[in-house]
Amino acid sequence: MAAGGSGGGGARKTTTKQKTKKSQQKHLNQQHLLTLISTATSATHSFLSHHDLLLLPSQSLTLESLLSSSSLSLSSLLSLLKPSKPLSLPPPSCPPPPQQQCWFHRFLSATSSTDYDPRWSHFFHISKPTFSHLLSLLSTSLPSIPPSYALAATLYRMAHGAPYKAVARRFGIVSSEACRAFYTVCKAVNEKLGDLFVFRADIDRIVVGFGALVDSEARFLDVFAGWPSMMKPETILHQTKLYLGVEESRELLNGPMYDLTDGNSVPQYILGESCFPLLPWLLTPYIRANEEDSFGSSEREFNSVHGRAMGLVGTAFGRLGARWQLLSKRWKEESIEFMPFVIVTGCLLHNFLIKYNEPMPDENVRCLREVELPVFEGEVDETAQRIRDALASHLSRVSLRR
Repeated sequence: MAAGGSGGGGARKTTTKQKTKKSQQKHLNQQHLLTLISTATSATHSFLSHHDLLLLPSQSLTLESLLSSSSLSLSSLLSLLKPSKPLSLPPPSCPPPPQQQCWFHRFLSATSSTDYDPRWSHFFHISKPTFSHLLSLLSTSLPSIPPSYALAATLYRMAHGAPYKAVARRFGIVSSEACRAFYTVCKAVNEKLGDLFVFRADIDRIVVGFGALVDSEARFLDVFAGWPSMMKPETILHQTKLYLGVEESRELLNGPMYDLTDGNSVPQYILGESCFPLLPWLLTPYIRANEEDSFGSSEREFNSVHGRAMGLVGTAFGRLGARWQLLSKRWKEESIEFMPFVIVTGCLLHNFLIKYNEPMPDENVRCLREVELPVFEGEVDETAQRIRDALASHLSRVSLRR
């Protein structure tokens, strides 16, 4: 019995030693893993700090976001595991580089030797000469921080959807100042560049989609932003400068009639989506009353031409989104009321850059996916029907000659 008891105690001691050894080994493995993660994070942070003028904005912003997340996660793990040896970790957010000057100051120095350094387009989606011209137009309305900093910070945020913290780090200011500068610049753009929303009689082709009026060069002539989503498209149309200028003041679309080859004449018109009413000056596509109906050749030709023209709206919005990625971001609920204001700013800047022949950024430009909108089911304008039929017949005859 005594021998048996002594053997059992020895086995328990051996088991306890094994558990202690495993626990110590596990603790060492955890410390080693945390050290590796910490070292990798620090190395990445150092790489970012020393190459921030060479990395593309998408690369540096992604690295900053990952660094911030990994540092915070690592700090949380350390607080839970309580390692015996303290680890040297990078701060949760990326501080300014070790140089005395902020990123934008160093950027200006690095690009000062030429007016056409491609990094201007990479970082701000605008060339240096056009930036300087825009700055001269807006500078009197810009905030107390250097106007060039305020404008560049706004363009950087617009171009890449960068958060205020990231903008502030690059321009040597605090986040609240970056926010104030952004909205001050947006206000200045709306005030100084508002004449770029000009509806001229000499524009070759104009189409109105749900959300905007655009021309054949994908310029925005008007933007319908900020209306409640439950409001019907025709109700919104009645509130636009376009509708009021045609129906009330008669200032728009009041030019001479256009003579067709068969002797008919049609007034000046624009093309609109099927969610809008058919009007003598707003021609919408033919819609089948039911699935069994079929279109005639002239109706098919009109709808084909109409559809290609309406593609301009998607192209314009696609280019707008590629140039100003902030407009594609999901906005916080408390900031959503400012989004229409920022959309108009983006459209005005878009028109400004077209005016000065600025190329599109390298990002792929995709036409926006067509939104399903209800077909207008109100009263039909008979005069508008006759105009559309005459134009459809004309287009059909022209297509047969090709």
